[in-house]
Amino acid sequence: MNPNFLIRVLLYIAMLVMAIYFVYVLLPNSNESRPPKTSIPIRVEYLQKSDRIDEATTYADSLGYYKELALLIDLTAHSGNYRLFGINLNTKDILVKGLVAHGHCQSTDNRFAQFSNQTGSNCSSLGHYKIGGKYDGNFGTSYKLLGKDTSNSNAMERYVVLHSHACIPNEEQDDDICLSEGCPTVSPEVLSKLEPLIDRADKPILLWIYADEL
Repeated sequence: MNPNFLIRVLLYIAMLVMAIYFVYVLLPNSNESRPPKTSIPIRVEYLQKSDRIDEATTYADSLGYYKELALLIDLTAHSGNYRLFGINLNTKDILVKGLVAHGHCQSTDNRFAQFSNQTGSNCSSLGHYKIGGKYDGNFGTSYKLLGKDTSNSNAMERYVVLHSHACIPNEEQDDDICLSEGCPTVSPEVLSKLEPLIDRADKPILLWIYADEL
């Protein structure tokens, strides 16, 4: 037998064996050594206010309040977010939205609202309010607020009113806005939008300050 032919046959067999070893041994092992692919689920959450609107509607119905406007103030988020919503309770349309300051509670570090009904606390107070008379105060056009719950019963004594201040921006922002002394304070532009809606009401208007537990 020709020795060159024999060498070529042996080389062919060796290459075939190496190919089989690669396909059936090395390749599967390399796949097993790779970490499994992982997928990160995308979680999209939408702020649902329909339950709060329903609660506000039930409250307004029980007391015979005006339903073409109610002010819902959600102090859950930090103050750079829209937290005030003027809502038509009949249609559930948002008529006005804006930033609103919460009380400083004797501190400048309160990124999120803290609550107290105590006189002199300078905190926001949770609860239902009836929007009272309009007057021209230290901050211009203002509306008295009458606390209707035990959590805000000292509102009149604490001079908690709805008013505006130039330090409140009109648009959402990442940074916090200025703090108040306990009043729900909005921008002059937002108050100018609310003023005709409030003034035309022929029944008491609900202002409701609430916050979800984090």
